[in-house]
Amino acid sequence: MAKGGRRYPLVIYTRMIDRWWPAIFALGLALLGLAWAVRSYGYEDWRWLTFTSLGGLNIFLGFLLLVMRKSAYVQPFDTHLRLATPFLRLNISYKRLRRASTSNMNVVFPEKSLSNWRAEIMEPLANSSVILLELTAYPMPQSTLRLFLSPFFFKDKTPHLVILVDEWMKFSNELESLRQGGVSSTPQQRRDSSILSRLPTKNK
Repeated sequence: MAKGGRRYPLVIYTRMIDRWWPAIFALGLALLGLAWAVRSYGYEDWRWLTFTSLGGLNIFLGFLLLVMRKSAYVQPFDTHLRLATPFLRLNISYKRLRRASTSNMNVVFPEKSLSNWRAEIMEPLANSSVILLELTAYPMPQSTLRLFLSPFFFKDKTPHLVILVDEWMKFSNELESLRQGGVSSTPQQRRDSSILSRLPTKNK
């Protein structure tokens, strides 16, 4: 079984869900209020039942998004990196990973290159550090990945992924440690081991 590290929530998904779930939940409450008003005025049952159903559905979706806000994450293993979202679970073999480097969101995604709504999402994250994973190739076509991943995972059409997590230094260190087979022994430990191996053993 592959050795797994910590799960690091993907900030982009948390940020986007935090923007949507309160609005959807509030819309559900408004629809329930409208349903109550329609029933109070004595309209046909199907009218207030329709509003009630729509309101309940929106409240359910709001709660569902709230629960799912931390369900998108990256998790390093000793053989691969797992990238998981509510609708995609992708294992990226380290054989595909050319190198990992660090950058800033405002460098990877200059404000002038973004549409208004993307710039609004990115504004509070502009100075955040990101991990750039340069790949030899994607595990699946980029067009398919873009159906499940935010545009902020892709800076251009080259094979890479932009990873934004809060604890990016811990993630980077753990990724490299597992990728290289764990933390190697220190020079002192290797020297002591070498000395002990040369000591004569007692005959039984």
